[in-house]
Amino acid sequence: MSKIRVGFGYDVHKLVEGRDLWLGGIKIEHTLGLLGHSDADVLIHALCDALLGAANLRDIGYHFPDTDTKYKNVDSKLLLADTMQLVRSKGYEFGNADITVAAERPKLNPHIEEMKQCLAQVMKVDAEDVSIKATTTEKLGFTGRQEGIAAYAVVLIEKQ
Repeated sequence: MSKIRVGFGYDVHKLVEGRDLWLGGIKIEHTLGLLGHSDADVLIHALCDALLGAANLRDIGYHFPDTDTKYKNVDSKLLLADTMQLVRSKGYEFGNADITVAAERPKLNPHIEEMKQCLAQVMKVDAEDVSIKATTTEKLGFTGRQEGIAAYAVVLIEKQ
């Protein structure tokens, strides 16, 4: 019998002027970007937390602390690749991910396929196993006021 595990991840970053907007490993043209120690790719950070949680490997802050200067402005795709290496080192393989991004603007639907392809390439998995959905919060809360973007991720991994 194989061992199947599920992980959940959540992340949020503040929208600010003067930063690029990186989501799902791609740069999206927008007047605001996400504030963070790294490139602040909220989607990848939620995905990393879900993967690490599923493998019982703590969280993204434990492995890639914002107190470490080597992660200053780092491309979050590198964090995702390292996370996959950690998960695989424990004998697990990726099954699938289901990710939801909550943002009022910009519209993310035109970018979803490119994000899926990018993440799949970094993770060395089939893009069909990476689901990304975009939603708004109907102008409610910090995402509705366009103060930040939130992302939620659920993953399934299986012991090999």
